[in-house]
Amino acid sequence: MRMRKKLLASGVAAVVIGATILGISMSGAASPTAALPTPTTPIEHVVVLFPENISFDHYFGTYPNAVNGPGEPAFTAAPGTPAVNGLGSGLLTENPNLTNPARLARDQALTCDQNHSFGPEQEAEDNGKMDMFVQKTTGGGCSQETEKNKSTYGPHGIVMDYYDGNTVTGLWNYAQHYALNDNSYNNQFGPSTPGAINLISGDTEGAVGNTSNVSGGVLQGDAEPRYDECANASTALEAATVNGEPVELPGGATAEMTSKNVGDLLNERGVTWGWFQGGFEPSGHNGTRPLCGQTMQNIGGANVTSYVMHHEPFEYYKSTANLLHTSPSSVSEVGHSDPSSTPWKDRVNHQYDIKWFKESIAAGNMPQVSFLKAPAAENGHPGNSDPLDEQKFLVEEINTIENSQYWNNTAIFIAYDDSDGWYDHQVGPTLFPSHTAADRLTGVGACQFTNESSKVEHSGRCGLGPRSPFLLISPYAKSNYVDNTLTEQSSILQFVEQNWSLGSIGAGSEDVDSGSVDNMFEFGNAQRAPKVILSETTGEVVSETPGEGPTGVPGPQGQAGQNGANGENGVNGQNGVNGQNGANGKEGPAGKEGPAGKDGATGPRGPKGATPVVNCKVVTEGKKQQVKCTSNGSGAQSRALVSVVRDHKVVAHAAGRLGSTLRLQHAAPLHGKYTLFVEIPGVTTSSQKIRIS
Repeated sequence: MRMRKKLLASGVAAVVIGATILGISMSGAASPTAALPTPTTPIEHVVVLFPENISFDHYFGTYPNAVNGPGEPAFTAAPGTPAVNGLGSGLLTENPNLTNPARLARDQALTCDQNHSFGPEQEAEDNGKMDMFVQKTTGGGCSQETEKNKSTYGPHGIVMDYYDGNTVTGLWNYAQHYALNDNSYNNQFGPSTPGAINLISGDTEGAVGNTSNVSGGVLQGDAEPRYDECANASTALEAATVNGEPVELPGGATAEMTSKNVGDLLNERGVTWGWFQGGFEPSGHNGTRPLCGQTMQNIGGANVTSYVMHHEPFEYYKSTANLLHTSPSSVSEVGHSDPSSTPWKDRVNHQYDIKWFKESIAAGNMPQVSFLKAPAAENGHPGNSDPLDEQKFLVEEINTIENSQYWNNTAIFIAYDDSDGWYDHQVGPTLFPSHTAADRLTGVGACQFTNESSKVEHSGRCGLGPRSPFLLISPYAKSNYVDNTLTEQSSILQFVEQNWSLGSIGAGSEDVDSGSVDNMFEFGNAQRAPKVILSETTGEVVSETPGEGPTGVPGPQGQAGQNGANGENGVNGQNGVNGQNGANGKEGPAGKEGPAGKDGATGPRGPKGATPVVNCKVVTEGKKQQVKCTSNGSGAQSRALVSVVRDHKVVAHAAGRLGSTLRLQHAAPLHGKYTLFVEIPGVTTSSQKIRIS
């Protein structure tokens, strides 16, 4: 029998012997929770929803005007709704591209994927003329135009097309009630991974890897993460050493980041946080290697693998990676760092399956900072997802937050990792000029507009990239507001750093220089934005609860009252004090000390002290069984040994401390009767028959 011992979060011991889990939890005195760092604004929790591959015009080009076709959810803008920098009549009818933008209806939600690579996205913008999208970023998989809601669906010129509020109804309703920014850009050109890295670090330099996605030390494409055993699953693992420990890392083409990210700053400050992603929990194991095979069906009926490795940015960093996709042993550990004694390869490192986010809210343990990435079928990425599946995920998560105890002090950001190559008419400034062989924005080997020659060179990081939607949903958001402040993906990073006084990442990070999101907030004494619950299916408003009103101004001080009547005469004074007593006489001499008495007889022996008692019971939850044991009469940190025995053989065991949760796993399914031994060394041992069905 092969056994491997792991230390999980909060000092939890584990013995891994296979796939069937038998959880042993022992209660003891709970240690007090340390006070969490306080924010600098009323925002105590930040949630970042980070869907995939949308340009601003693709979702908001005609906002707030929708066609309201038959059979589609209707959208009618509120009076006074501000306009956006979108697709005016000239761009809709006389566009400089080969085809005019066309409206995509709700029954055209699932389409082909477009070309969103580093070079073609620059070429499409064509020195700011924005006229080469059809030639440069139309997807190679756009092969047919008759069968809708398929990953191959792509009528000629589809890269130019857009949705309105009858399809992206939920996002338009969020914009109606909260704040929308129409001047927000990707930090640089290129696909998902650079966007995700910029979200958490503002810096794609410091990349190392044996892949063409790394050029000159800059991450420009979707490389697989070096510190994720689910990466390159068909390639054998390679022996390596990390932090002095022997480990196995994925083989094949991978990349790692050697710089810092926001997780490092949050850990240093003690802020609770987590990245929650669909499909992160393994669907099984090949030996000890996790297999990320969870699937979900999209509206087109295709089964899509939920976990996408290159969408998980923290797995590129040694300091924040969860190599084996280890889950926390309990929801109380979500958001908290592993004990320092935990081996590197066994660390959770704040990386979780998406299910743990809702569980943390239900348990009253929502982290202060949370990043949410949907399963691939619901992440909005064309080809495998679509606006309707994306809407389902976004609305479900936002409704959960709004209906929780955390809503009143939460800020929810919705931002996108890249544009997918979809047409957007607005060129961004070149804040990060570059002159490498891959650059094409202003000519071959060039990414710099002539009027921006003063900007500092960022070789290989050409940007700002395409424009994407950016929304803030919060009671503290300005309501029905369109912000024109220049922002980028790392603007969210900047807000998190400032809100918890984290300091900055430094080096090549754009965190400090990013545009501020402050103008989307209203922190003054003002009417708060409402709580708006939407339908996951249609995106329409289900209910709206007004936010708190401003505090009233104190009224003027009233006039002084009239003088009162004279008081009654006072009572007579007290008698004077008595005189002092006379002095005492002198003390006489002490007498002699008498002899000591004899010791008394030994008393009878007292009764034996109570032996600590361990009581266990079997609890069945779905297909998982747990044996929960409570110890009375022993300290909360007492060491405990657990063994499961049948036919005089130990089939599973673990060691830990009271107050922790021990998980035992077995190579084959466990069925029938076993004897459970729980020992507190030097104190007591209990045994109990258990049945596992």
